[in-house]
Amino acid sequence: MLVRTEAVRQVPSEPARVRVRCAVGTAVVLWHGAPEDVGREHHVEWTVDEDIVWAANTRPAASGPPGFLEDGEHIVFRGRLSPTGDGTALLDVSGALLLFELAVPPPPDGVDAAWVEVRVGKENVGLWPYRL
Repeated sequence: MLVRTEAVRQVPSEPARVRVRCAVGTAVVLWHGAPEDVGREHHVEWTVDEDIVWAANTRPAASGPPGFLEDGEHIVFRGRLSPTGDGTALLDVSGALLLFELAVPPPPDGVDAAWVEVRVGKENVGLWPYRL
């Protein structure tokens, strides 16, 4: 996913954060790139260190559009969920694939490629820049 990063006020005792903007959303997340790369466009990989817990942090969504937004201390991702069969699932958010572990109980049958919203803590969402 191609995004633009912007500097935000840093707290010295906390990990680096950036505001990320793209066509499908805006949010402040952890930054795993070099400090001097903030303020530029990057292709990024999203990481989310939180499991999908059906009916707790994940729920069906009526439909698209795909995207993400900041909601208080959470980031809400909307996309199509595809369980992989090995205890994980991929969430397709406008072409960016986010890998999630599935907590017990797993999502109900019939959610393959279904629209969902996944609500996770901001402190668990990070961006890793990469070059194509």
